[in-house]
Amino acid sequence: MAKKEYRDTVIIRKRMIVIFSFLFLTFCVLFSRMFYIMVYQSPKLKSLAIDQWTSEVKIDAKRGRILDRNGHELAVSANVYRVDLDMNTLRDTMKEKNLSLDQVAEKLAGALSMDKAEVSKTLSKTLPGGLPIGSATLKRRIEKDAADKIRDLNLNGVLVSADTKRYYPNDNFLAHVLGHTNSDGNGLTGVELYYNKELSGTPGVRIAETDRKSKDLPYTISEYSKPVDGRDVILTIDEMIQHFAEKAADQALKDNKAKAVSIIAMDPTNGEILAMVNKPDYNPNDPWIKGVSYEELQKSWRNRTVSDTFEPGSIFKVITATAALEEGVVSESDKFICTGSFTIGNKIIHCWKTSGHGEQNFIEILKNSCNAGFAAVGKKVGKENLYKYIKKFGLGEKTGIDLPGEAKGIIKKPENISEIDLATISFGQANTVSGIQFLTAFNAIANGGSLIKPHVMKEIAHYDESKNVEITDQKFDISVNNIKKVLDSDKLAQLRGYLEKVVSEGGGKKAFIEGYHIAGKTGTAQKAGVGGYQQGKYVASFVGMAPANDPKVTLFVSIDEPDPSNYYAGQISAPVAQQVFNDVFNYLAMKSDASSSDIARSMLKDVVVPDVRGMKKADAEKVLKEQHLEAESDANGEYIVDMNPKPGYTVKEGSKIVLYTGTTPTYNKVVAVPDVTGLSPERAVAVFNSVGLKAEFDGNGMISDQSVEVGKEVEKGTVITLHTEEIGD
Repeated sequence: MAKKEYRDTVIIRKRMIVIFSFLFLTFCVLFSRMFYIMVYQSPKLKSLAIDQWTSEVKIDAKRGRILDRNGHELAVSANVYRVDLDMNTLRDTMKEKNLSLDQVAEKLAGALSMDKAEVSKTLSKTLPGGLPIGSATLKRRIEKDAADKIRDLNLNGVLVSADTKRYYPNDNFLAHVLGHTNSDGNGLTGVELYYNKELSGTPGVRIAETDRKSKDLPYTISEYSKPVDGRDVILTIDEMIQHFAEKAADQALKDNKAKAVSIIAMDPTNGEILAMVNKPDYNPNDPWIKGVSYEELQKSWRNRTVSDTFEPGSIFKVITATAALEEGVVSESDKFICTGSFTIGNKIIHCWKTSGHGEQNFIEILKNSCNAGFAAVGKKVGKENLYKYIKKFGLGEKTGIDLPGEAKGIIKKPENISEIDLATISFGQANTVSGIQFLTAFNAIANGGSLIKPHVMKEIAHYDESKNVEITDQKFDISVNNIKKVLDSDKLAQLRGYLEKVVSEGGGKKAFIEGYHIAGKTGTAQKAGVGGYQQGKYVASFVGMAPANDPKVTLFVSIDEPDPSNYYAGQISAPVAQQVFNDVFNYLAMKSDASSSDIARSMLKDVVVPDVRGMKKADAEKVLKEQHLEAESDANGEYIVDMNPKPGYTVKEGSKIVLYTGTTPTYNKVVAVPDVTGLSPERAVAVFNSVGLKAEFDGNGMISDQSVEVGKEVEKGTVITLHTEEIGD
């Protein structure tokens, strides 16, 4: 009996241990699960709970304005409307009115001109846990007529409230600098992107506890934070100077049938960008063009002066010249011989004037943009020193401009520079730069040797309503981080004098304005491509500063892929610079050494006097009028028998041509040989035909030289040999 009782006790004890172990294990599992839910999933569950019993309304801040330096509005936020959905109330409304989700989607889509499927997708959204959402935004930035249509639907739970839309009052004006915003109102390109944080402000929020019908509970306290409006960004851009640049770029694009035109105007003393334009451009009010791929849209939005690079051609010669002067390896009296070509190793390199410039001094090789001369200067400087100055000027590095997408360019290092590379780099080939990068380097020559960070932000400010005053939050500071002395000012003053001669006497003379001291340099660079340089594709550039002795304005002009029949920078880029400079001088009331009449005369186009001898007086006067020339004739006869100046001479538009008449069309057949250098063969032939001369051509490309000197009087019908070549100066 005792043995049986002992056995039963052992069995009971074993069963109790098993049951206890099971209960303990169950407790541990439940405790672990509870701990996981209460600790690890607490934030998620809390968020889901808050979503269910609270109503949260985000209140967008008003985006700050973008203004020019004089306070003119360039980008503003206009008042429009938005449509939000209170889904709990809308679902109750649908039950009361016996409306299906499909019917509601159709009504909303019709009023908002939206795709029905898109509206249905929004109405059917759920929370991460699978529960129906409590609220949603259906559409932002709608106009008043669409908002009125929504209100007329009389659907409780569909809320119409105030919103803001980015608006650019001047459409395409300054498009690549301003940029534009995306559908959420955030910056996507340009200043809108770079200063998005400052412009956006801080959104406000209202959170309230609600009942099952999404109505605020009377015993709960709503949380509310007021939105902080975005701050205004005041640019360094001058709206008037930008207008001058836009007008000139539009005209240059059209006149030269070019792929693109870019212009930058800057203040070299502080790095402020006064104007920046790229043509063609786009309208930031409507940047999303239907039927155009996103890749093509991005190309149209790209600020080419900042993000695109090119081989600079002869404008780079100012860098080589600076290095030579600073290192003391050249002087004004040094002589350079140009025969039209030179040999390095086994390679023959041609000057742009293959007939040669002959013997020249240092000023003359700069004035004539002689490639052979600058190859010799580059050899004197040496590859290590030339590279040193290239880096001093900041080439091959980002300038740090406050615009997105800046390119660095490509600069060869000394160990990779061969003897041939040294020659070609010296006159502007092999290395690549961006427009803003090169003008920043050129500014260092203009301001006496300081490399200054270029910028478009002048200051950031906001309006304090409580104090009724505008408060400046930030100004661009030319501090040690934004300005660096890199060159000797005395040598640069000397170089500026040389560059003034380039404009008054040399290849940049079409930028000359009487009475103003403009210093500058032209450059015509053939575009590089896969396998070498591309036939018929050029970039014609001009960089300039004024006044030369104390520059206040610098200018960069680039014409990309102009009409192959007329691509020479001296012919097409320099006149664009002249136009912009003249407008800026008048606007800024800059003093001139000449009278207003002399200045106006210098701005007129050059005209080759046509031969009207032998014509009847009325016909001759008509031809001269078509050339914008004024005729003054005597009354001795019916036919023109002589004229002054003689046909072939170059005069300004509006000049007076004195016509002598007689009774017969017989006349002395002497004409002056016109200057056709830099013209295409087609244009040269047209000029020669107008004065009765004939042309024969030697080579292909632009006219680089002519067999009879300009102004020499010869018989009509004389054949002039015109030497042509692919000019890259």
